[in-house]
Amino acid sequence: MTGNVESEQSGQVELAVDIVAAYVSNNSVPSAELPGLIEVVHSALSRLATDSQPSNGPVEKLTPAQIRKSITRDHIVSFEDGKPYKTLRRHLTLRGLSPEAYRSKWGLPRDYPMTAASYSEQRSELARALGLGQQRRKYNGAAQVAAKESPPAPPAKARGRKKSPTE
Repeated sequence: MTGNVESEQSGQVELAVDIVAAYVSNNSVPSAELPGLIEVVHSALSRLATDSQPSNGPVEKLTPAQIRKSITRDHIVSFEDGKPYKTLRRHLTLRGLSPEAYRSKWGLPRDYPMTAASYSEQRSELARALGLGQQRRKYNGAAQVAAKESPPAPPAKARGRKKSPTE
């Protein structure tokens, strides 16, 4: 156990030295202040390491009522931070989760939405207003109408030199 603690501390010291070296390479720091800077960075890293020990305990299972309450027409409440979002995908990406991992982590059903209903409707209306998804139909219909109405094309011009009448 002590070997693990020692290796963790030496890793923090190396990381602190690397951070200070990168800082000093871009900033002017008097040599008398370097030990203090290293100490401050190391203590900050040590504090972060002890404060943010991940709890590997299982996440409590959500009740169906909690799942229903997290879904509203205008937003979806994230179980990660409790904040409402119109779409969860970007929020989950920032936290290093995929939608599938989020659903499995919190015990959510496979059909749990990642986008608020009002936001989806708004995007659908915008797409319809822009005519997205209709291009193929318009093109096929216009081509059929044009084929029925257009007169036959004139014969193509012959290529090359004109032949003289004596040949």
